[in-house]
Amino acid sequence: MSGLADIEYTGVRELRGPLVVVEGVSGVGWDEFATIVLDSGERRHGLVLEVDRDLAVVQVLQDTAGMDRTGTRVAFSGTPLRIPVGTGWLGRVCNGRGESADGGPPVLGGSYAAVGGAPINPVRREPPNEPVLTGVGAVDVLTTLVRGQKLPVFSAAGLPHLELAVQIAAQATCGGEPFAVVFAGMGLTHADAAFVRDGLAQRSAARELVLFLNTADDPVIERLLTPRLALTVAEHLAFTEGRHVLVLMTDMTAYSEALREVSAARGEIPARRAYPGYLYSDLASLYERCGRIRGRPGSVTVLPVLTMPAGDITHPVPDLTGYITEGQIVLSAEVHGGGTYPPVDPLASLSRLMRKGTGAGRTRTDHPAVAAQLIAALARSRQVRELADLIGRQALSPTDLRHLDLEDAFRNRFLAQDREENRPLDESLDRAWEVLLALPRSQLGMIPADLLEAHSLPLKEAPS
Repeated sequence: MSGLADIEYTGVRELRGPLVVVEGVSGVGWDEFATIVLDSGERRHGLVLEVDRDLAVVQVLQDTAGMDRTGTRVAFSGTPLRIPVGTGWLGRVCNGRGESADGGPPVLGGSYAAVGGAPINPVRREPPNEPVLTGVGAVDVLTTLVRGQKLPVFSAAGLPHLELAVQIAAQATCGGEPFAVVFAGMGLTHADAAFVRDGLAQRSAARELVLFLNTADDPVIERLLTPRLALTVAEHLAFTEGRHVLVLMTDMTAYSEALREVSAARGEIPARRAYPGYLYSDLASLYERCGRIRGRPGSVTVLPVLTMPAGDITHPVPDLTGYITEGQIVLSAEVHGGGTYPPVDPLASLSRLMRKGTGAGRTRTDHPAVAAQLIAALARSRQVRELADLIGRQALSPTDLRHLDLEDAFRNRFLAQDREENRPLDESLDRAWEVLLALPRSQLGMIPADLLEAHSLPLKEAPS
């Protein structure tokens, strides 16, 4: 991080939550990095949020606890916050400010990069067209993650979204190409932080992982910095070092609540549910840093995880996230209540770039057709189940009864997976075929005839 400048200001007018208001400043700019020296000699760091004539509002990354107006000195660096970047981050565990949390030395790098970053220029953006395989069958087959995509996981309290995020971070690959995972945890309990460290220990030991952990008792302002640090490190690993990087950020609702708290401390006019009016643009400034750059190696793929308060998908955080990202993976309380892991709701989930990264030469020739047919069959099964609730199972046709059986087979044979099982894509697709082949041929009109013949579908029809 940047060092102290020559001029120190002592005119601290106000301490307000995580904010320090400094008066009498000159030549200070927005987003500038600041160093705060307490009377005891302790040093803290901050970022300039706002400048108005000779007043500067500084957000303190370590909070203002223990500070007083007299005896506090503030120095401004003249530049935004910058961190060292490079492969030295691989295998390291850091706190939400990027400081070592694994007992090792500070992370060093051959160059520095501004933490603020910037979205990729659309003119230079390369369309995503290769898959990132997670080892989770429901994701790989039905909502395939594509390199350079931003695909969030929508969850709710009590659902195993953290377990799923850790499983994906531990198992994800890019077809043998150089790969790395950057995991940013925000507002985690200490038990959750320990679970993440233990679950990713093997990948960390292989120097394929960078771990940033912000816990719930860390200063709330640190939560705003954590995903930016993660993305800054990921961008260098991708576009300079040539790796394909998967960035997992959990929980974006905790991040948004931190943003709301800082906004309230600044006295800003609240918008929907007291979130600041710039929540959309702030989230976009994170999500849009993923992608591929034409002429450069590597890619940055973002998988944000967020919990929907009370399971409300119209809540501002999932609502705005859905506008920015390219689909969503939705976890279901109903499926989870049935004891199935991962509790993915296939009919509410969608990957808008899936067809760009699947099919011949990418995954398997039959992949797009099988995925589309399985979704269509599940939609029909749900309709039949609702019909059965109205008129009774005995009034259903034989084909309808097969659709009811398909829903159970889908959960038991395809969706259900062990939390540490790394399922190959071929096995996942074969399981999808096994589920579909329980239906008569007349119900599989989305699969080309040659694929049906290749998978030895019995020609005998079920009575209609």
